[in-house]
Amino acid sequence: MDNWKIEATKHTPEIYFDATNNVLSMQGESYPENVDQISQPLFSWLANYLAQANPDQALTVNIELTYFNSSSSKMLLDLFDRLEEAATTGNHITVNWIYEADNDSAEEFGEEFKEDLEALTFNLVKQ
Repeated sequence: MDNWKIEATKHTPEIYFDATNNVLSMQGESYPENVDQISQPLFSWLANYLAQANPDQALTVNIELTYFNSSSSKMLLDLFDRLEEAATTGNHITVNWIYEADNDSAEEFGEEFKEDLEALTFNLVKQ
């Protein structure tokens, strides 16, 4: 696969896939008026990636959102559900939930997301 990117805007995070290292990153703030503007291309890319992925090749997903709204939270749940499903079918996927040490709400969200996942490796990474 090739590198893939959605540029950050004032209201949306940068989403970037580094094909060399097999790392998908989401970084910034996420409070779009219409969350579909980032979720549709992301989920389309993910479905394509998973269809082509070598099951032995690990995917790392780094999420570092300093702020996100409720619609973005729902999008993240959908993303984690898709990743969890892929992990149950043998894909090696690790999610790193990256948050600032003084951001208690980000830590709590990460803990809540982690509770619902069984097959997916989900790490809370304090910075």
